Amino acid sequence: MRWRSVLLAVAALGLAACSRGGDEPVPAIPEESLTRAPVAPEPVEISGEVSKTREILLRHAKAGSLGGLARTAAASEGFISNFSGQPHKDFWDLLRRTGLDPNLKLRQLLDEPAGVREVDGERWYVWPDLAARDAADLIPEKMSFQDRKRLRELIGDDGIALIRDGKGYPGMRTAIAEDGRWVYFVLGLDGEE
Repeated sequence: MRWRSVLLAVAALGLAACSRGGDEPVPAIPEESLTRAPVAPEPVEISGEVSKTREILLRHAKAGSLGGLARTAAASEGFISNFSGQPHKDFWDLLRRTGLDPNLKLRQLLDEPAGVREVDGERWYVWPDLAARDAADLIPEKMSFQDRKRLRELIGDDGIALIRDGKGYPGMRTAIAEDGRWVYFVLGLDGEE
């Protein structure tokens, strides 16, 4: 497998030299990129409590019930929906009126694979899984082609530019703690875990 990577790198260098006329120096390919292909993390298996909460959230989201989501949020100590302190239902209603349907977005997120983060000694299951990664692991060149494509679909070029500037995942995301407590359903970078 390594020989194939080396062969492809040599071919790319040859094409680059031809396209420049062959007189300019060709940039070196880092050894790390020749020996290490991006590896997608193993799928995360969610616990029973997390699965129960996920199903409750999906039921409310499929019914279009911001009230049901707000009640679930209120029952989850420390839940965060926004960084301005607005009541959850009011904030989600505002999002809906401005063109972002929280129910639809939550359904889309929970259909994505889950990732895991350790926060204060507790496991949080995060959707989408890409939002659970550190900013350095979200740089597109470090990702598999499939993850890179998903990242672009989720956050677009503007979001990728933020990641390249060292920011964390800038898109909408949600998390459920291992005990089944809904932790957050937020958009943006403020209050990063």
